[in-house]
Amino acid sequence: MKKAALLSITLLGLTACSQGVTTMTDRSQSPCGDKPNCVSTQDTREEYNLTPFTLTESTNIDAIEQVALELPGTKTAVKEGNYLRIECTSKIMRFVDDLELKIEGDQLIVRSESRVGYSDFGVNRKRAEQLRSLLANAELIK
Repeated sequence: MKKAALLSITLLGLTACSQGVTTMTDRSQSPCGDKPNCVSTQDTREEYNLTPFTLTESTNIDAIEQVALELPGTKTAVKEGNYLRIECTSKIMRFVDDLELKIEGDQLIVRSESRVGYSDFGVNRKRAEQLRSLLANAELIK
C-alpha cells in the first residue's frame, strides 16, 4: 500500500512539473487582449498599434525569417506558407514571447505578444521596432 501511495505521489509530482507542448494557432490577424504585453499592426488601439510594415516587391518569407532570426534569443517555431511564428526567449528570466509575421499582399502583418505576465514593460514594441529597423536595412520594407 505504501509503495502504491509513494508511486502515485511521485507520478503526480512529475506530471505537475511537466510543461508539455504549446500548440498555437495563427493569431497574426487577431487584436491584442487588454493586457499591456502585446503590439500588432492589426490592432487599431493606440497603445497596441504598430505602424504598417510595407514590403518591397522582391520580399519573401524566407528573407524575412533570415532577418528576424538576427533578433536576440529567437528561433523559428512555425513556418507555413507566408506565415512565421518566431519564439523569442529572454536572456535572464527565460520568458518566451511570440513574434508572428505574415505576408499579405504588400504588407507584413506583425504581432508580438508575451505568453505570461501582465505587462511586458515595452519589450514587444521594442522588438517590433528593432525588426522594422533590420528589415529596412536589408531593404525588405519601404
